[in-house]
Amino acid sequence: MKNILFIMTDDHTVNEMGCYGAELPPTPNLDRIAAQGTRFDRAFCTNALCAPSRATVLTGCFSHVHGIRGNSEGADGVETLNPDVPTFPALLQKAGYRTGLVGKYHIRQAPGGFDHWIIHPGQGEYFDPVFIDNGVERTIEGYATDITGDLALEFLDGIAPSQPFCLVYQFKAPHRPFTPAPRHANLFADVEPQKPPTYNDDYSSRALAAVAEDMRFDVSLAPDYGDEIPTGLSCEARKDWIFRRFMQDRWRTIVAVDENVGRVLDWLDESGRADDTLVVYTSDHGYFLGDHGWYDKRFMYEPAMRIPLVACCPCVVPAGTHTEALAMNVDICPTILDFAGIDIPSAVQGRSLRPLMADSGTPTPQHWRESVYYAYYEDSWRLRDRPQSEMAEPGFQYFTPHRIGPHRGVRSSRYKLIEYFGEGPHVWEFFDLQVDPDELVNRYDDPASQHLVARLKEELRRLRQQYDDAD
Repeated sequence: MKNILFIMTDDHTVNEMGCYGAELPPTPNLDRIAAQGTRFDRAFCTNALCAPSRATVLTGCFSHVHGIRGNSEGADGVETLNPDVPTFPALLQKAGYRTGLVGKYHIRQAPGGFDHWIIHPGQGEYFDPVFIDNGVERTIEGYATDITGDLALEFLDGIAPSQPFCLVYQFKAPHRPFTPAPRHANLFADVEPQKPPTYNDDYSSRALAAVAEDMRFDVSLAPDYGDEIPTGLSCEARKDWIFRRFMQDRWRTIVAVDENVGRVLDWLDESGRADDTLVVYTSDHGYFLGDHGWYDKRFMYEPAMRIPLVACCPCVVPAGTHTEALAMNVDICPTILDFAGIDIPSAVQGRSLRPLMADSGTPTPQHWRESVYYAYYEDSWRLRDRPQSEMAEPGFQYFTPHRIGPHRGVRSSRYKLIEYFGEGPHVWEFFDLQVDPDELVNRYDDPASQHLVARLKEELRRLRQQYDDAD
């Protein structure tokens, strides 16, 4: 029975982590996990939104199975976890583990399967945040990231040396409003963040991307900085100012996360429990860091869909390995159960990643997946049981503020097919990621691509059938 330390941030990306090649911000402690174990180079979320992704990690199931498709959907404004779907903390608790949850949870019901939990209500606040401590609200003075680190260490200090434990250690950062700790307020002040290649995307071949006006960082993040934005700037200079500040503040919040990850990794080393502990780090989804002129997530494009994922268990897994096998966050639950020596329930839709956590030269296991499935549902609830007369009224809101409709798709090692299936026109996008890694050219209508489009449509149908995701 291996101990489990599961670490999650909110909105972090591979482009902000040293072991994936990022120069800034420095992430030496997150990189320690990769150096001591495995870096997954092609890991993806199945629905790039906070609550659905977190539920997927807990259950090993897709949104349509665990029941949480969006952040606040359902007839009463709330979706809850399907009680018939087990979670890894509940299974570990039943097997004799001491289980704890600290930090951000962002699922609209009390946590289950934890002996101890203390969480932010909803998104939480960065300074002097309110926490819900096993059902009781209390305010804790300080910076949320540091407090979460303190709470993690308090839980670990209460574990008996012979007691197997599972700690779910989750940070609010680097979620908007990207508020750094005072000690980091001036970090990177003289650094000019590098703009992504798609910074000035014109969306010329992607009509639906063009309507995502509220995702433009220079439009939607401007209120975060208010009077701090210099007056008299040109439109281009103003955009550049917001981008620079947006990135610097994100990096500052990530540095605090890394410091607090280091505190807990040091505890594992000093307590002698590091060798026998599976440590997993990931984020709930990726994020647009000025890519396509955007911030936020949701779309099936690479910056939002791809997630950082590193894991180590020194007594079992060799150090310093990496794999390009396709992984999904639906795989995290069965991986944890595998290392804990617990049978994986038949309801789990992911696969244990343990066979991939071997020497880099080891071939990918036979029959490993050749594609991943993605499904984003958030807006579709708005049309459930709505009379046509209401939907015809002027001003009826079909979309969330970020104006992204439901879509699903399939991504192989080279190609991606996206189907926008909700209200409005039925739209398809097809990308060759080898020649167009930034997903700028929709080749769906390209005659030379039709055999590939047909192949991926068939794969999409197969995956929907495999995962039982009906219309």
